[in-house]
Amino acid sequence: MRKYNPRKIKNKVNIPIVLHKANSTIPFVQGTVDYKNVALLRKYISAEGKILSRRLTRLTSKQQRHISTAIKTARIAGLLPFINQ
Repeated sequence: MRKYNPRKIKNKVNIPIVLHKANSTIPFVQGTVDYKNVALLRKYISAEGKILSRRLTRLTSKQQRHISTAIKTARIAGLLPFINQ
């Protein structure tokens, strides 16, 4: 009997989340990243409330660290929810 191989699912469709147009960069100023700037932080959170990866946001590793730290601080302060419902 043939075993099930999860890598060979043919009907599975992966639709990437597109946050930007091709060949464009997201304006990011390091001085404005603060846990109180909720409008900026919401751009880097998914619909489920998860922090988006660098691959989707096209941030550098240093910028991603600043964003994730600010999001976590804003969650603890009560400015952002831990999960979106």
